[in-house]
Amino acid sequence: MNEIDAEKLYEEKARARRSVNLALAAGGVEFFDLSLAEIEEGVQIGAGTWIGPGTIIKGKTVIGENCRIGQGCRIENSEIGSGTEVEQSVILESVVGCETQVGPFAYIRPDSKVGSHCRIGDFVEIKNSSVGDGTKISHLTYVGDSDLGSGINLGCGVVFVNYDGWVKQRSVVGDGAFIGCNVNVVAPVNIGEGAYIAAGGTVTCDVAPGALFIARDKGRSIDGWVARRGGLMKKRFEKQGG
Repeated sequence: MNEIDAEKLYEEKARARRSVNLALAAGGVEFFDLSLAEIEEGVQIGAGTWIGPGTIIKGKTVIGENCRIGQGCRIENSEIGSGTEVEQSVILESVVGCETQVGPFAYIRPDSKVGSHCRIGDFVEIKNSSVGDGTKISHLTYVGDSDLGSGINLGCGVVFVNYDGWVKQRSVVGDGAFIGCNVNVVAPVNIGEGAYIAAGGTVTCDVAPGALFIARDKGRSIDGWVARRGGLMKKRFEKQGG
């Protein structure tokens, strides 16, 4: 392809992109810039929704009214409810409810369903899982092959360990449960409604509703250890001729 043919091709693509975006704008969709959003023909977007620059929306995607789809998002074959905000995130072949916040830098992988009034925060990955209404997963967490109820809070660094080396296993978390920071949930387990998982633990068995689960050694403080270590390192350095 020569330069003239390449220029014509990209001009045609630009015209087609602008035509799709103008039709959406006529229906009440707002754009940061019509030329900076790649939206395939057939995508449905409700009135009052704002589309940021560098966003790509493809396939059989349906986005509700008054949403905010921020800069650099990629959404394919997914359904986004009204009033939801998505910032710099990827959503593939999944469903997100109404008035939910996603991102920045979240990754919702295929066959996931996130409810309404949820929080899926930065560097959260969800795969083949369901998340009930009002559940908060704020940051640095992986939820794979699991079913989470409503009103759950997950702390930072929670990992649902779903693969045992041969097969993928599922875990279930009941409504209103609390899972502390840096917890590993090793599938298959069931965590009951209202249960509380203390930070830093590894869950390998079922937890009864309303129970407190703790799985960590008791910490201890050794006075003067830093000074003694410093003296030992100095002697070792001198012995080596430093």
